[in-house]
Amino acid sequence: MHDTAPASPKRRPGRPAGDGANRDAILDAARELFAARGYDGASMRAIAAQAGVDPALIRHFFTDKQGLFSATIADRTVIGDRMSGVFDGDVEGLGERFASAYLDIWEDPDTGPMMGAMLRTALTTERAAELLRDMLMSKVTSHMPADRDMPDDIVARILLAGAHMLGIVIARNLAQVPPLADYNRDQIVHTVAPAIQHYLAEPLSR
Repeated sequence: MHDTAPASPKRRPGRPAGDGANRDAILDAARELFAARGYDGASMRAIAAQAGVDPALIRHFFTDKQGLFSATIADRTVIGDRMSGVFDGDVEGLGERFASAYLDIWEDPDTGPMMGAMLRTALTTERAAELLRDMLMSKVTSHMPADRDMPDDIVARILLAGAHMLGIVIARNLAQVPPLADYNRDQIVHTVAPAIQHYLAEPLSR
């Protein structure tokens, strides 16, 4: 009688081994190349090469380039960390904290290049614009403390404040319009904080 080794268990059909690691590698590569080359300049093949995977694996996870870009916005952002303290502390400092945190997102070397790539793409791609808008809104509102009284129209107020700051970012960081591009970060924050404070905490004209 001969001993026989037990048969190796067959893998169930479905997602391939190393799925999570491959997906993370693709997202990391996409963030880097979208930031460095922009949406149009970052090809699927280049992203796959950077991630060390076959291009077909990108289609497996994300369907197409727009799906991949969408995932980099939805899955791989630290905006929540930057905005987490905005609604803490005294109401009087709310405008300054909001302006400071918003600029940090765009000017930090770890997040700024990718956010710039997102914004440039959002200006020309409707789906990217929707994703960027929804992400910015959700990351801010998710960090509002439940135990603090907020105006009934706080969402509209946040949108006003965000639109004001986004205009500054476009002029300062993307278009580099002087003198905004020449001001240092603290000058911008102190200059715009009263307007942001008005949007967020003071009576609005109807």
